[in-house]
Amino acid sequence: MRSNRAKVRAGVSLAATLPMLAGALALGIPAAHAADNPGRDTLAGTKPAWATAKADKGATSDATQVSARVYLAGRDAAGLAAYAKAVSDPASAAYGKYLSADQAQARFGATKAQVAAVKSWLASAGLKVTGVTQHYVSVTGDVAAAEKAFGTQLHNYAKGSKTYRAPQKTASAPESLNGAVLTVTGLDNAPHKASSKEQLPPPDSVFKNAGPFSSYYGSNIATTLPDAYGAKIPYAVEGYTGKQLRAAYGAGSYTGKGVRIAITDAYASPTIAYDAATYAKSHGDATWTTGQLRQVLPKNYTKTKECGAAGWYGEETLDIEAVHAVAPDAQVTYVGGASCYDDDLLDSLSKIVDGHLADIVSNSWGDIEANQTPDLAAAYDQVFQFGAVEGIGFYFSSGDNGDEVANTGTKQVDTPANSAWVTAVGGTSLAVGKDDKYLWETGWGTEKATLSADGTSWTDFPGAFTSGAGGGTSATVAEPFYQKGVVPDALATANSAAGNRVVPDISAIADPNTGFKVGQTQTQADGTEAYSEYRIGGTSLAAPVIAAVQALAQEAGGGKAIGFANPSIYAKYGTKAYHDVTDNPTGSGLAVARVDFANGYDATDGLLTSVRSLGKDSSLSAVKGYDDVTGVGTPASGYVQSYGRR
Repeated sequence: MRSNRAKVRAGVSLAATLPMLAGALALGIPAAHAADNPGRDTLAGTKPAWATAKADKGATSDATQVSARVYLAGRDAAGLAAYAKAVSDPASAAYGKYLSADQAQARFGATKAQVAAVKSWLASAGLKVTGVTQHYVSVTGDVAAAEKAFGTQLHNYAKGSKTYRAPQKTASAPESLNGAVLTVTGLDNAPHKASSKEQLPPPDSVFKNAGPFSSYYGSNIATTLPDAYGAKIPYAVEGYTGKQLRAAYGAGSYTGKGVRIAITDAYASPTIAYDAATYAKSHGDATWTTGQLRQVLPKNYTKTKECGAAGWYGEETLDIEAVHAVAPDAQVTYVGGASCYDDDLLDSLSKIVDGHLADIVSNSWGDIEANQTPDLAAAYDQVFQFGAVEGIGFYFSSGDNGDEVANTGTKQVDTPANSAWVTAVGGTSLAVGKDDKYLWETGWGTEKATLSADGTSWTDFPGAFTSGAGGGTSATVAEPFYQKGVVPDALATANSAAGNRVVPDISAIADPNTGFKVGQTQTQADGTEAYSEYRIGGTSLAAPVIAAVQALAQEAGGGKAIGFANPSIYAKYGTKAYHDVTDNPTGSGLAVARVDFANGYDATDGLLTSVRSLGKDSSLSAVKGYDDVTGVGTPASGYVQSYGRR
């Protein structure tokens, strides 16, 4: 399970291509002066790829209202990117020399003069300034004022089955601002502006697993069901617990004590404190101490129906319970977004950076790369870079649809996991045996076949692809320095001879067929609300597990922040710190049997029996060495301890 912003973008063309995020934009630096627009600085990436001449439906009415954010480049955008790299690189003399939030803002943030100049420019064009933060100036106004401010006409464009507004050419800012503007978002309105008066709905309808189950991998063999790959197969585990995951990933005696982890999602579960406490007590996890779990929430929520707000309760619950199960003494701060849209998710990330609320940030959400635009990518990267200079690392799930072809028709990666400034977390199928012994992992990729009517065979075995860890090569982000020499050239150059970013970086348990048990208050079949438990997976499980393992590693390093971890993660490549995960760890095909309630919660409507093959991830493969399903691998028994030798 992984929350996805794509679902709120109905009608979006999935075949859109984006310009390469290289050079100036990749570093968060405003583009150079435009030869065809004297006196103006172009704001690269502000004209969406889908705003083509063929799709043009004519000028937007001058009276139409626009809400936009003008992101500030700050004092030294190039210096911010350079310092973010240096402070994160173990080979650099500046490694680990982090700045406080105030120091980072004073050194790289926008000056009062820059903010005043930007506000004056916007007001002079007829736009109303509605807010100012350390990162942006928000404005509203009509199309005529926006066109005057940003040096471009706004037209309506067909995009899939809908029509959206977008700039006719790349937006620009006055040269006299001396590069104070990083980018502007909101000139295109895909998706549309939403209300801010909605209330949060109750929890989603109940979901439960049927069983039979295995208590550990292979403990309960499905002897009455047909063979798969020439042998009897086990029933799926009921759901691993923290004790089993800690053993699998080498936690040892470390608990994350003294380490702060933040979790971002949209909205907030109204029962999270009760659910987390009940779950911990039920499974032998450490009792939550007073103040160990806190929430930072917006004043108002928006777009609750559009975003499926109640569905996000499960995401928050999974993330918090998984983090606590693996790192039971870590301080956890949940930072909820007002909606599932970029502006609100960016605000949540910025709150963490501006207040340095944590050193490790787990994020179980994302979208397909085709839906990302360079202006938003620049805004995200700036937040990630500020985080890096403060010693904050961001961990993003890589996606649950493999190469995305089955989902979108186009092979692509997910975003923000594609950013060169975050740790993309891929997924595996995990086998933990008796006495919590680590057995093996495969790359997460599931093919499903159902039991035949007479119960003697699996129909069309091994069946169709259903889900798998996201990965592959970005079409828009240049290859980062830390991947060079580790990522095979065939992957890096799949979309560009110069080399691009490949996802993921590291991985952990994600397959829901070898998943994690969670506990959540849900709306039961009779309409009442009650706590119940179920097995779950997805890279939204892998991300908080890796975040928790990083908390253990930070504790092992004496509490010194790991910060942006990718340079360190790749520096350990090929060592005993990792399990090198492949799709065929035992030499034969692997599968589990599942029995599910047809209605999702009880046997009233019957049971559904299926076989789920492991290690079958779309066109992606987990192979020896780095691969685009599991990255460098999963943490082994020496990983946590390796950070004690920094």
